[in-house]
Amino acid sequence: MIEIAGAGLRLRPLGRRDRAEWDELRRINADWLRPWEASNPDPGATLPTFAEYVRAQAAATRRGESFGWAITAGRAMIGHVTLSQVARASLQSATIGYWVGHAHAGHGVAPRAVALVCDYAFFTLALHRVEINIRPENAASLRVVAKLGFRDEGIRRRYLHIQGDWRDHRTFALTAEEAPHGVLARLTHEPPS
Repeated sequence: MIEIAGAGLRLRPLGRRDRAEWDELRRINADWLRPWEASNPDPGATLPTFAEYVRAQAAATRRGESFGWAITAGRAMIGHVTLSQVARASLQSATIGYWVGHAHAGHGVAPRAVALVCDYAFFTLALHRVEINIRPENAASLRVVAKLGFRDEGIRRRYLHIQGDWRDHRTFALTAEEAPHGVLARLTHEPPS
């Protein structure tokens, strides 16, 4: 079980016991999240159940392919962050995805959670690069990458299927060399330890 803590947050893997809290958080934030969430282009496809998702994420974590965490403040779950598409060999890269409940948006939760995951990727997994893909109209997520100093690498045309169509995304990236003391330190302006 991989947990990360810092900056007033705790990131922990989802467990089956989290289903009720997850379902409620997703329910009250459905309208807030809908414009940004991936959909399946196969009209006959169904989403995995919560238990299937938790099992799949745990298996992917064991294989080192993907890591997912509930974002918690105190005991309350307030969002989710993933480090996925972990590629080794000559690439040493991964993609970060995240969401935070509407009530916690704009309070620095997403930047802190993403910074913690970046530091985990760079210092624990020894990855070289992380990227985040954002729809150009998602102003809140664009602020997250700006606060963290990610580079804008341009548009990926029709990159991801969202709300029934292929949507453009802007790609932002950061390498380990660009944050030698960590991304959280960049965000909080803490001196290196």
